[in-house]
Amino acid sequence: MRYPLFFAIILASLLSGCGEEDDPNIDNTPDTGEEVTDTGAFVFDVSRSDASLNMIVYYHIPDGDLENMPILFVFHGGGRNAMGIRNAWIAESNAKGFMVIAPEFSDQNFPGGDAYNLGNVFQDGDNPSSESLNPESDWTFSIIEPLFDKVKTLRGNTSSTYDVFGFSAGAQFAHRFMLFKPEARFDRVVASAAGWYTVPDPSISFPYGIDKSPIEAISPSSYFSTDFTLQIGTLDNDPNAPALRRNSVVDLQGDNRYDRAYHMFNRSKILTEELSVNFNWSLIETQGNGHDLEGSIPQASDLLY
Repeated sequence: MRYPLFFAIILASLLSGCGEEDDPNIDNTPDTGEEVTDTGAFVFDVSRSDASLNMIVYYHIPDGDLENMPILFVFHGGGRNAMGIRNAWIAESNAKGFMVIAPEFSDQNFPGGDAYNLGNVFQDGDNPSSESLNPESDWTFSIIEPLFDKVKTLRGNTSSTYDVFGFSAGAQFAHRFMLFKPEARFDRVVASAAGWYTVPDPSISFPYGIDKSPIEAISPSSYFSTDFTLQIGTLDNDPNAPALRRNSVVDLQGDNRYDRAYHMFNRSKILTEELSVNFNWSLIETQGNGHDLEGSIPQASDLLY
């Protein structure tokens, strides 16, 4: 069953500027979610206590054993182009036989970095306080687990876990999701080309560290034991890159994405040594790649599958 034509027309107009990765030959008209097949989109209820909201979820399902097929969530960057990142993963999906699920965190429903990159944990993520802490059910991070169950139901899939890939702003979302929700059912998490990080350092205030955040109450062993990979291009080292956050606090991580990835990894490793807990994280470089999604995917895909 399809939504009325006027909805499809409005959606098409909103997506008309999604970029060169969009494929006009793919039907992306959202279904109501009763069934998903091949390549398309469906609508998912993501209502919060303060608002009734729907999310468009793009997907690609290759031929294969749908019951046991691995599921990969891919999180888009600051351009909010979920269809584009879904399309960029289709070739790898077809070659290796895993589903691609790309939720769209639109600016309208998830405005700014507070609601997307920082997960809507606080009303103002740059100034956290107990008074501005949102209910966990309203966190953007809390969408992923119910969405996983929905995807499984729609396709009769029996997977007990899923994998995660986030690029740029999506990498910020991915690594914070891992920190805030270590009990979630993800297996492997790849954060590719994040602009900056929430380092799990209790001596630094959120969002740059975990002081004054709910992560403080979480056992460090739960997130440090995650199969988590930081991916960074060897040429992603421009301190003047567009939209790269710069200030006196974040620049302690480095003044570019490459240095900041290493800071996140090295500082976290030191913290695990101080705490005497297992460190299961890794860092990989993508040779010759700058801040480019398509240049990151083959290596990330080989790592995951």
